[in-house]
Amino acid sequence: MASETPNLITPKKLLAEADKFVRKHKQAVTIALAALIALPLLWFAYQKWYAEPRNQEAFDLMFKAEQYFALDSFNLALNGGGDVTGFLTITEEYGSTDAGNLAHYYAGICLMRLGRFEEAIEHLKSFSSQDVMVSSMALGATGDCYRELGQSDKAVDYYLKAARRRPNNFTTPIFLKKAAMTCEEDLQNLEKAIALYAEIERDYPTTREGQEIPKYLARARAKAGVTD
Repeated sequence: MASETPNLITPKKLLAEADKFVRKHKQAVTIALAALIALPLLWFAYQKWYAEPRNQEAFDLMFKAEQYFALDSFNLALNGGGDVTGFLTITEEYGSTDAGNLAHYYAGICLMRLGRFEEAIEHLKSFSSQDVMVSSMALGATGDCYRELGQSDKAVDYYLKAARRRPNNFTTPIFLKKAAMTCEEDLQNLEKAIALYAEIERDYPTTREGQEIPKYLARARAKAGVTD
């Protein structure tokens, strides 16, 4: 009968080695197993009894600020006063919550409307969302701020990010047009402006921008000396 190969690891040997290891490190193995069981429970408890209530608390506080925002009372919505908690306070005290994240967007728009463009950019860049419209509007607003600061190259970059984030018939033609106008008016880059105007005319002809774009396209072509 052939003898057992000395270096062959059989299931029997493997089980024996595992048993030896568990016996030798019994306390450490017990702690590790307990941690594997406890961590999901701790995470659930954190979400259920801390994160979710805190998020709801922030949304409740933000309600009045949103009302003033809708009324274009941007200073009060931003800074609060009386029984109104402003968006800035919510970003500082509830920044890790969904409500705190949304407050960055509101704060950015308020700051932009108040002419505080650099601060607005900071808050708009701190905001993130999977929502197509809101995320595109935040990128576009960032572009507006850069244009107001005279940084038209960056403005075009953000307009195009907003336009191409998830192409649609609402935000895409709006921000393509803004990018094109910035190229034409600020950067004197008529070639790029013509290409962007033409993209709107070709891909979004039924939108409001698409219906207006022929005159912008004709103007840019005239400036560039394009006759065809």
